[in-house]
Amino acid sequence: MRAMVLTTPGIPLELQELPMPKAGPGQVLIKVDACAVCRTDLHVVDGELQEPKLPLIPGHEIVGSVVEIGPGVDNSLLGTRVGVPWLGYTCGRCRYCLSNRENLCDHALFTGYQIDGGYAEYTVADHRFCFPLPAGYPDVQAAPLLCAGLIGYRSLVMAFTSPDLLSETAGRLGIYGFGAAAHIVAQVARHRGIRIFAITRAGDSKAQQFARSLGAEWAGGADETPPVPLDAAIIFAPAGELVPAALRALAKGGVLVCGGIHMSDIPAFPYDILWGERIVRSVANLTRRDGTEFLALAPQIPVKTQVHLYPLEDANRALADLREGRLEGAAVLTTTPDGISRKRK
Repeated sequence: MRAMVLTTPGIPLELQELPMPKAGPGQVLIKVDACAVCRTDLHVVDGELQEPKLPLIPGHEIVGSVVEIGPGVDNSLLGTRVGVPWLGYTCGRCRYCLSNRENLCDHALFTGYQIDGGYAEYTVADHRFCFPLPAGYPDVQAAPLLCAGLIGYRSLVMAFTSPDLLSETAGRLGIYGFGAAAHIVAQVARHRGIRIFAITRAGDSKAQQFARSLGAEWAGGADETPPVPLDAAIIFAPAGELVPAALRALAKGGVLVCGGIHMSDIPAFPYDILWGERIVRSVANLTRRDGTEFLALAPQIPVKTQVHLYPLEDANRALADLREGRLEGAAVLTTTPDGISRKRK
């Protein structure tokens, strides 16, 4: 099979011809139809996340069909379409797994990081961590739901933990960094009646217009201040300097969620912008419950993903476009010859 392989962090992926993987106990073999490109993939490829399996096939927003099952897997999964997310394995025994916090599992393994992922024609996955996908989404539109959607959804839930923040006079959300996750979470937020304020790179009028097209009532640069105090904010951009800026934009009692797995150092800031019961928290990974909830909600809204298609062998170009901020929505790799995937009923 063809696969894009990371041999050394910091250098481009290599297109390689590899043996077909086999489904082991509890696993399924998946023919990959589409795999979205996530900023986490950039952090792995660029060496900012420092515990990858090497050599490694990146990619953790995988959509494909089960073509082989391993021992212990129900035969009914054969031929079904599934999605494979970032969280690829948990132990089920540690204090986090036993307290419904499997996203913090001490022994977790992650797809496209410690487990080979979806930048390939085939991949294997633990059947317990494969999601059935909602009907009606073409493969390439479904792929970004598997991480950009799931992390955005978990971040939104964490940002609005108090029902008081969704009162008639509240529900003001700032979104810092308007990429793949933001363009999905904005649709979920609007569905819930939340007012959206988008903060992009200074001078990025294209991203600001994209945010407005998805319902943001205000969009400006990181050098600007939103016109009203925010009840919550989510930072998707991996820029630590946004944390003090977002805190200054929060109303008292507001919640700031850092939604990325990697961020540059947060500079020192005065206590008075944290005081007033403001909260800063991170979101780590996801749970299978997040996946079940979000994938049931997405078609009800319905969430529409904007995607840019690349053939598998152009994974380096897709990563470069993401790195340089040239995308609106999500980049998606496809293994189909014409770059068009099927719409599933």
